[in-house]
Amino acid sequence: MRNVLCGHATAFASYLIFGFNILACKLIAQSGLVPPICLFTFRALGAVILFSLLSLFLPKERVERKDLLRIFIASMLGLFLTQITFLVAIKITTPFDVSVVASLTPIFTMFFAAIYLKEPITWKKALGVALSFTGVLWLIFNSVNVSSGVETSSPLGIFLMVLNGLFFSIYLSISKPVIGKYSVVTYMKWMFLFSLLVSLPFDLMDLATLDYGGFSTSLVLSILYVVIFATFVAYLSISFAQRLIRPTLVSLYSYVQPIVAACLGVYWGMDVMTWQKVCAALLVFVGVAVVNASRSKAS
Repeated sequence: MRNVLCGHATAFASYLIFGFNILACKLIAQSGLVPPICLFTFRALGAVILFSLLSLFLPKERVERKDLLRIFIASMLGLFLTQITFLVAIKITTPFDVSVVASLTPIFTMFFAAIYLKEPITWKKALGVALSFTGVLWLIFNSVNVSSGVETSSPLGIFLMVLNGLFFSIYLSISKPVIGKYSVVTYMKWMFLFSLLVSLPFDLMDLATLDYGGFSTSLVLSILYVVIFATFVAYLSISFAQRLIRPTLVSLYSYVQPIVAACLGVYWGMDVMTWQKVCAALLVFVGVAVVNASRSKAS
């Protein structure tokens, strides 16, 4: 029971950090100084350094060759593709819309886990999926500027966030067997190392030409938050949670993101709440609740 409670606590902490991360990445995107691929490279490099330093205080661990390929695939799904789609989407999508679409992740996770674990799909699950996707479509078709000075969400940004949820849910569904074989620190060190090696060839020119002198204090602090908390701490916490509770339960804590992003986004003037957005969000959340209730009765 204690391990289960710890799993829930670390999953909650991770998604709370991710909620603040949406606003931090939005601030970085609005600066126009750091392209998405550069921010990802900062995250991967920082994580490799921090996890490598942490590994110095732990017993040395050797990763089997056959597992390196599995970790590479997990790295592409859980880090590289997930983060690139998010960082591009956040430039053209409001924080609230990003977080609402991200709430579809539990549904995606349930389906991929169902494929992996051969769990049947019920009519309630199908109904829940239909409700949630109706909410997402409503967001897309109502992504209009309703107030001067408040930016609009691009349908492309919402689509990228759907892909983001798909990639991350596949990662949650397939990665648990490998995570269980190694320490969290060893696993995450290899994950971020692979992601860094993939991103660097696309990013060397941008990194060399960035206007580092133009970085404001708030921009530097935002980048540090993204690297240290939203990358190192959050992914470390999620990996612990994955070892202790089911992937579907881990993904359910993505509901924390819309609450944090909506409150901070409106408070800082990055977003505006409309009845269309509220209705769309309710459809998404009700759909996810129906899916989860169906899963609970089936298990």
